[in-house]
Amino acid sequence: MNKIEAIIRPHKLEDLRAALEEIGITGMTVTEVRGFGRQKGHHELYRGREYSVNFLPKIKVEIAVKADMTEQVIDTIRATVNTGQVGDGKIFVFAMSDAVRIRTGERAEEAL
Repeated sequence: MNKIEAIIRPHKLEDLRAALEEIGITGMTVTEVRGFGRQKGHHELYRGREYSVNFLPKIKVEIAVKADMTEQVIDTIRATVNTGQVGDGKIFVFAMSDAVRIRTGERAEEAL
């Protein structure tokens, strides 16, 4: 089992949800986050004063998948959220040793 975390642009979330649903991924956790990488932020003007926006709004999507689905999920994320511009995001993959469904006590892949 693997946990996939993807940091994406906010406006791509609904497209990603629909694309993942098409390949059979029905559950995910979504968090609104702020950060920067190569995109660096930008300057804005408010009431005649310029200020820096260093941390940009992003969305973090977390998905737990069976190991054999990992590459398909990564490919789907890349194909769906890619704009070809700096700031498209990152995908991180972590090995999961266990998962437990609280309601039933199911473990490992059965809990996903």
